[in-house]
Amino acid sequence: MTEESGTTLAVHKKGASTKLRLQDNTSGSGNHHTWFRGKHVNARPPKHRMQGVNQVTDSVLKGWKPERPMIDHETRITAFGSCFAANISNWLARRNYRILNRDEESKAYVVSMGEGMVNSFVIRQQFEWAWENKVFDQPLWHGYNAEDFGYDEAVRQETKTIFDETDLFILTFGLSEVWYDEPTGNVFWRTIPKDVYDESRHKFRVASPAENLDNMRAIHDLIRKHRPDAKMIFTLSPIPLTATFRDISCITANSTSKASLRVALDELMREKRDEGHVHYWPSYEIVMDIFRQPFIDDNRHVEPNCLQYIMTLFEHIWCEGDEADKPSLIEAWIIAASTAGLLPNELQRIVARRRPDRLDLVIENKKLDKDEATDKAKRRLLVELREKWREEDAAAHS
Repeated sequence: MTEESGTTLAVHKKGASTKLRLQDNTSGSGNHHTWFRGKHVNARPPKHRMQGVNQVTDSVLKGWKPERPMIDHETRITAFGSCFAANISNWLARRNYRILNRDEESKAYVVSMGEGMVNSFVIRQQFEWAWENKVFDQPLWHGYNAEDFGYDEAVRQETKTIFDETDLFILTFGLSEVWYDEPTGNVFWRTIPKDVYDESRHKFRVASPAENLDNMRAIHDLIRKHRPDAKMIFTLSPIPLTATFRDISCITANSTSKASLRVALDELMREKRDEGHVHYWPSYEIVMDIFRQPFIDDNRHVEPNCLQYIMTLFEHIWCEGDEADKPSLIEAWIIAASTAGLLPNELQRIVARRRPDRLDLVIENKKLDKDEATDKAKRRLLVELREKWREEDAAAHS
């Protein structure tokens, strides 16, 4: 088994270990050893290097941050797809950004069902229907109560108007398990209503990475064709499957479902990102790789405090404006980390109520991690918050 750390490769053999030095690409380093590493080497950081608020963002956002923020309060945004899309649109709406698909009086399905389009096929269908007037020859779209969502022309026109006015599309992909009509190949929004299910033609399968990539390419190309100046942010929802239709555990099926989409997204970014119109936001990786216990008791939905950190980070990265006018990123991170078991739970209340005296007690008396380096890093994080509060108090009283 091997583990990389900086320019060292640790090789473990039955209780013994040795280290191989790998080639350092830094000019003039003189470190030219056994293995060539290529132009880009981004090692997985150890725990003690993932405690500071900037360390966390750098660990996950390396290579994915835009050159500059691209959202202001005039940017017209449409966000839909998996239910995680609603978290993004709700946050931005509360922060007074322009979300076009939130008009409750609109009949457009990207409004009424904007968080229920969970696979790449149905997201593609909305763009094809709205912009290309593609009408499918059978009922494919059903609401939460199995009601039929047809191909009403007035609804299509409302959808088209929303898309035509959008400056930024935020699309969240949720799963790869799909039900489809075998004779036509058409894919349903979700499963099939019991009263119309036909065993001879309605089938289930797992969409391949190639199929998901084809759908994402088509979505990208349609947006570029009809809204050539619009930007796109694609995300993968961290919310796992409620259940699988495969004869295996839901947990392992979910890994496959997410992996198919993540592979497709990575392929798309490698193909298209240099054009400057499509971007990836790693909400999935933040939830799954940063937080220890990110879900509420249903083991599916993200803890509100962890979600608030992700949305705060999104605003800091993507939205223009003075940092002082945005929610505090370090406070959001500490609250989220304490919610997820990475810091003492009491810090949620201390930070929310802004209690520097209580914060001092934690810094001075609490053991924050069994690993000494990680303990020091967590302590530095809390000291950074304490200094921030002191500077803010001094400014307020000057």
